[in-house]
Amino acid sequence: MASDVLTKLVTYDDYRHLPDDSKQYQIIRGELYMTPAPTTIHQRIALKLEVKLFEFAEKNKRGEILHAPVDVVLSMTDVVQPDIVFVAKERTNIITKNNIVAAPDLVVEILSEHTETIDRENKKEMYERHGVKEYWIVDPDVEQIEQYLPEKKKLKLHLKVKGKQELTSEVIEGFSIMPEEIF
Repeated sequence: MASDVLTKLVTYDDYRHLPDDSKQYQIIRGELYMTPAPTTIHQRIALKLEVKLFEFAEKNKRGEILHAPVDVVLSMTDVVQPDIVFVAKERTNIITKNNIVAAPDLVVEILSEHTETIDRENKKEMYERHGVKEYWIVDPDVEQIEQYLPEKKKLKLHLKVKGKQELTSEVIEGFSIMPEEIF
């Protein structure tokens, strides 16, 4: 079952008036998507990765790590809740009491059967348009992390890593991880 597209031409104002029904909603190009709750595998991977990122960013004073659900308002018609985001120290002013109001420096999405197409296509294109500097797609099925970096205004696949292969972040100076640490 894919994420459901519920309606068209939705803005952030419409989104803020949705009922509190415990569902996860996102807006991509004015379309409202509802995504089922993540699986326990997804949650374990997200927690392990977030802890590693958070501990490194805090210890080295690199910036802030936040996780879903947090609204990332890229425009009035692009509002998402990435699994994990990093905002560099010099840009933390984009983090408000209620949301993040510009593109984070790093966005991490963990695939599920409900989100794979949205994460690989819709969100990737949206992150390109709004200037995300680094995008990771974490694939639990193949225990792999894909790193996308900007090239000619497009997020291009830079690296795929598995097992003991090391992925070094371009935007979190000094941070690296091996997939075996989170799977």
